[in-house]
This record gives sequence, structure tokens and C-alpha cells, in this order.
Amino acid sequence: MAEWRRHLRDDPSSRLEISRRRVKMARFVFFGALILIIGLFITIPLFSFTLPSPDKIVRREGFSTKILDRNGEVLYDIFTDERRTQVDLEQIPDYLKQGTIAIEDKNFYRHKGYDPLAYLRAVFNIITKRRLQGGSTLTQQLVKNVLLTTDRTIMRKLREFVLAVQIESRYSKDQILELYLNEVPYGGTAWGAEAASEIYFDKTVGELSLVEAAFLAGLPQRPSVYSPYSAYPDAYIERTHNVLRRMREDNYISKEQEQEAIKDLENLEFQSRGASFKAPHFVQYVQNKLIESYGEKSVEQGGLRVYTTIDLKLQEAAQEIVSQEIEKVESLKITNGAALVIDPETSEILAMVGSKDFGDEDYDGQVNVVLSKRQPGSAIKPITYVTALKKGYTASTLLMDVPTVFPGGVGQPDYEPENYDGEFRGPVQIRFALANSINVPAVKTLALVGIRDTLQTAFDLGINSLEPTDETMKRVGLSLTLGGGEVQLIELTGAFGAFVNGGLKVEPVSILKVEDKDGKTLEETKIKEGKRVLSPEYAFIIADILSDNNARSEIFGTNSLLNIPGHDIAVKTGTTNDLRDNWTIGGNASVVVGVWVGNNDNTPMSKVASGVSGASPIWRKILLEGLDGKPSPDFTPPEGIITAEVDKVSGFAAHNGFPSRTEYFSKGTEPGEDTVHVKLKVCKGQGKLASPSDVVSGNFEEKEYFVFKEEDPTASAGGPNRWQEGGSNVPINVEFRDPRDRTSNLPNKFNVKFTIDMVHPLTLAELEIDGEKVRSFTGPPFEYEAELEDGVHEFRAVAYDDRDNSSDRAITVGVNVPWDYKVE
Repeated sequence: MAEWRRHLRDDPSSRLEISRRRVKMARFVFFGALILIIGLFITIPLFSFTLPSPDKIVRREGFSTKILDRNGEVLYDIFTDERRTQVDLEQIPDYLKQGTIAIEDKNFYRHKGYDPLAYLRAVFNIITKRRLQGGSTLTQQLVKNVLLTTDRTIMRKLREFVLAVQIESRYSKDQILELYLNEVPYGGTAWGAEAASEIYFDKTVGELSLVEAAFLAGLPQRPSVYSPYSAYPDAYIERTHNVLRRMREDNYISKEQEQEAIKDLENLEFQSRGASFKAPHFVQYVQNKLIESYGEKSVEQGGLRVYTTIDLKLQEAAQEIVSQEIEKVESLKITNGAALVIDPETSEILAMVGSKDFGDEDYDGQVNVVLSKRQPGSAIKPITYVTALKKGYTASTLLMDVPTVFPGGVGQPDYEPENYDGEFRGPVQIRFALANSINVPAVKTLALVGIRDTLQTAFDLGINSLEPTDETMKRVGLSLTLGGGEVQLIELTGAFGAFVNGGLKVEPVSILKVEDKDGKTLEETKIKEGKRVLSPEYAFIIADILSDNNARSEIFGTNSLLNIPGHDIAVKTGTTNDLRDNWTIGGNASVVVGVWVGNNDNTPMSKVASGVSGASPIWRKILLEGLDGKPSPDFTPPEGIITAEVDKVSGFAAHNGFPSRTEYFSKGTEPGEDTVHVKLKVCKGQGKLASPSDVVSGNFEEKEYFVFKEEDPTASAGGPNRWQEGGSNVPINVEFRDPRDRTSNLPNKFNVKFTIDMVHPLTLAELEIDGEKVRSFTGPPFEYEAELEDGVHEFRAVAYDDRDNSSDRAITVGVNVPWDYKVE
């Protein structure tokens, strides 16, 4: 070999040949390099024309719309495919910035958008592993996520390189890092650090701890693996360890901080999957309203910030109450419930629970029953009675609660309503008829005031489902006042708001303010007084009746769930005859709560008792939550209200020392002379009206009589007065006044009192206890002192008149036990 080299060195021709070859090679390299440079100068600009503009790296749309509660708490993010919320770099904690750089691109602040060593690794992988693989800088990842696809091709890598260089020349490193942290995928629908913080930890990115930041920093490399919601729920642990280690190696944190964070990692808690969807039925309700105003694209990609009326604390309490109470009564075939809370002064929706569980597919949990049309039962009665007040009737107007036949309409059978307990009470005033939810007087009132006018009142109050059109008139009849027309819970709850706020229409408000992604206010709701739909006097009288615990005690007792000690609460229940719907709605000027229970498939419940079970326990608990921390005003009589003493039976002006009570009236509607409860002069011993000579001679005595007369507005010309026929069929009415039916925990010794109202003279009254007659009466007072052992006892009072008519009443009570106590 050495000899050969020496020969080449000594041979002139050989040396010349070598020189020529070197020159040729140098020329080749020079011209090749020149061509390459010229080619790059020509092809790269031409290639760049086919690339997206680097300016598109700054996103101008595609941001999630954020739905917030009234206090700024996040309820939900509305988005198309990617949940993304823009934040400034200053809002992102240093730990997340440092952890991301440490694990993804440690030379980020030193390179120009690409890492030469990474390209050498890529070439090596292509040759040795026959696949394109190599680390990308944060800038290149940003380009891939925003401007390019994720295809693993040489052409895509070349495009990525060119764009990364362009972006590095246009934006600062901090700007690029901010863009990256707002665009990188963190798993599922979470794009960007803010969305990821909310989804995984239910907090803003600025609130992240070191270990939480380290966890998020480790996600972007393989979010489908490192997410705790993935098929590998523990894979994030090792990855977070690696992030913390790299942060310590790059001097971002100390060894002590690393060890402390590793301890915290053992107890790292994630929000349950899907838990970020708060107040789901309400959010969907708001979303639909936003789409109506701004369009679907703006709502899903415009980055709106929507401040709503909902109080998340109250909302979550209401949801929990509905869920827990429905679980208790599922054995009664009650599988679902809904609730709505409204501020009647501002019309703002404070809570909306559309079902017991939004996520339960077994009974269509995503159906918002607050917006479903259901039959309200007797909960609609206040609208009938306030219509009567508008027509001159009063809270003391007398109606006869007796079996009554009403015409059923063309081609329909006669209508014969019954009361909830199957009993009839004879003469009853509107205050007690409404408070005790007695059906027959309600139907009579509707017949007196007219169906169309009642529908108009309902419509004026915001019940759009009962607009008084010809079509509505065709499908509803006198059963309307017992719930024969379907309404929405949101409508009826709003209508009750007018009773407690002095007669102003409540049009439910759900949105307080809407801002665009730059913080510009697009709309803002100003508190304004609602349209007057009832006079303050009529609204007050209805509210006063519905809050009168004594007036409703005959049916509900004095200690029902409807009675809220320390608060003046107007409330009404409703149950359909077929037990498919049960309602309780009521409140005061601070808050109104409406509750429905039943079954989404409209199957009947097996048992429900208004004021005891079903909707009432839910209503009471939610109402108390809603009143917490708020003023609880009384119902104060407005200026146009006066009081007057009325006869306890007839409701006319008090007279002759007969028992009376105090009633509220709108000025000008005070009762006149009594034509029902009268004192007549009759001949002594004969029972006939005394003549003038009898009166002069003193041959008379005064006796108390009742003259009950009713006109039947449904009677055809010349037809029978069915209302009067019904009244004549029940000339005697017996009622227990103390104790009331279903009274519990009475002492062993107590007084029993009952009353008898009758048309003809009394001949005999008897009192029985547990089937044994204990006393007879020939006149009032009808009182007896009972002394009984502990347990459940039945009382029965029966009365007879001189026409051989009789009537009785029976009640069940508990002595030192509940009235329905059973010995096991």
C-alpha cells in the first residue's frame, strides 16, 4: 500500500489526473450547491404559496360559549367538537408553563422553531425503523394542531417546518407559548389549559397546584392514554412523575417541591366524568334562547360569556332534594319529579330541575318536565277564583257544596264532579272552598264567571298553553278548574308569582348578561316592573286565602307540610283524578317554588296525598332553601282593601249576634243584608210565620232559619235548576270543628265540638266514639269532653230534622299516636 502511494506521488501523470478529478469534484459540489440554493430560493417561496397563512395561528373563532350562574360559577361550555376557552399567558400559572416546556421542549426559548437534532433522529428512524418519528418543538406542535393535519408524512413535516420558521419570525416566544397552551388537546373535548382545568379539576387554570399543573403538562403527548378517564386510569401517575423530575432537573422546582408534589399525587382527585355539566336542563333551556337570538354558529363557536339568573348553590340543593325524595316514594309508583324556583319580584329563574337525574336513560331523564305540558289538577283553581273576584264575587261569597249535575256539552254525558274525600259540606264560602280545594264550588264558580274569561285570566298571567282561542274552547270544559287543561310548570309557577308580588306578570328571565369573546356586552337584562295583570287587591285576597292555615285546616289540618312557621306562604296543591300528576306551588314575595311529581310515561301513581306526600315534601324543603338568607315578608293589605265582619255561614254582613268572622274585601264589594241566615217571627207552638196581629199581641217567638237558594247559569231556558235540586237534597250538614279529621297526638282528655247547619228544625243529634253512642243533643252547643286511651279512634256525629232528613260526619284521630297508626 505504501509503495503504491509513493508511486502515485512520484508519477507526474498520476498527479495531474488526481488534480483534474478534484477540480471536477469541486465544480460539481459548487454547482450542485449553487443549484440547491437557487432551487431552495425558488421552491420554498413557491411551496409557501400552498401553505396556510401563519396569521391563522391566532384563532378568531371556535371558542366555547361559557354558561355561568349569577355568581360567575361555570355551569357548562357549549361547543361543537372542541371545548376551548381563551386565557392570557399571565393567567396561566408558571408551574404549567414550566412543566410543559420541561417535558415537551426544553430548548423552547433557545431554538428558532425547529430542533436540528430532532431532524437527525427523524432521519435515523426512517432508515432504521422505517417510520417517520421524531420530537417536534412546541411551535411545530402548534402548527400541527391549528394549521395542518396529524398525518405522518415527509410532506407534512416539511410544511410544518416552513410554517414553524415563519411563525417564529412573526411572534414572540411568550405569544407562541400562549397560543400553544390555548390550543393543545388535553383529552376528550378539552382543548387548551383552561378547558382542561375545568373538566379535570372544576377550577380555573389560575387555581392549579403544582401537582395538578404537572398532570396537565403530561397529557398532550398521549391524552387518550394519560387521561384518568381513559382505559388506563393510572397511566397518568408515572407520566406526572416524569414531568416533576424534568422540572426539577431543569431547576424549575426543588427536590423538596418534587417530593411534596409526589405525595400530593397519591391523593389527586378528579372531577367525575360529566360532572362539569351543571344544571343541565337549565343550560339547555338557556342554549335554545341563545340560538334564537344569536344563531347556532355564534353559540357553539363564538366564545360568548353568558351570565344567567341561576343560583348554583340553590340549584344543586333543589336537585338533591328532588332525587332523594323521589327515591323514597318509588314504591308508590312515583318515578320522577321536577321543580322550579323563581324570584317573583324580578322574574329571575333561581333553580330549574327538569327531572330527578338528567343522565338516567331508563325514564328519559333528559326530558325537561318543567317545560312539559301536564294536567295541573286543583293547582289551577286560584285562577278561577281570581276571575270571580274581578267579576264582583268575594272571599265570603256562599256556594253550596252538594251533589250537582252539570251539562257535559254537545254530545257529551253530564258532568258530576266529586270532592277529593268523597264528602259534601253544604254551604261553604269561597275562602274555605279554595283553601280546602273543594271541587264542586270551584266548578260552580267557573260556570258563573265563564270558561273564556277564566282562560283569558290564565293567559294574562302567562299561561300561554291556555290561550282563549276557539280551539282551546273546544277542548276544555268545566273540568278546566280541576285541571282539565294541560299547562307547563314554568307557566303555572310564574302565574303564582303574580299572586304574591301584588298582581304583576312574571315572565321568567334566565339570562342576565351576554358578552362576546372580547368582553363586549351584547345584551343585559335590566330589572323592570312587570305588566300589571291583576289589581293589588285581588292578588292580595288570593294570596291571603292561600296562606290561611286555619282556613285550610279542615282538609289539611293545622300542621301540614304547607304550613311554614314564621313565614307567610301562599300555597296550592293539585292532584289529577287519575293520579297521574301531583303538584305543589307557592311562596311569597321573595321566592316562589313549583313542584311536580309523577311518571314521564303518564302511568298513574298508586297513592299520593296532597299536603302530605308527593310534591309537598319536595316543595317545602326547596322553599326553605330558597328563603334561607332572604327576607320573608308578610302579605300586607294594599290601600284598596278593607275588612268587614261577615256571618260565619252565609258570608253576608254580620247581624243579630250570630257567629261571625272578619273578612277582607276590595272597596265597593262589601257584603249587604243577609238573605240566607235569617231570624223569623213565628207563632208560638205553631211554627208558622207570625201575622202582624200575632206580633202586636206578643204571640210569636224568633227562630233562626237558613234559606239556601242558587241560580243555575248552565240551565237552558225553561229547564230545571239543577243547582237548587242538589241543595235540596242535602238539607243538613254536620262538621267537626275540634278536633279535625286526621289529627294526631291528641292528649288523653280533650273537648269534642261539632256544628250542624240545616234548613229545617233539628229533632236529634248523636255523637258516637268507636261505634258506641256517648251523648244525644236536641240543640247547640254540640260539645263533649272525651277521655280516651292511647290509640286510633273514630268519631261520628249524626243529625235529624223534622222532615226525617239526616246527615252524618265521621273523622279519625290519634291519641298520643299518629292518626294512621297501625299496631304491628
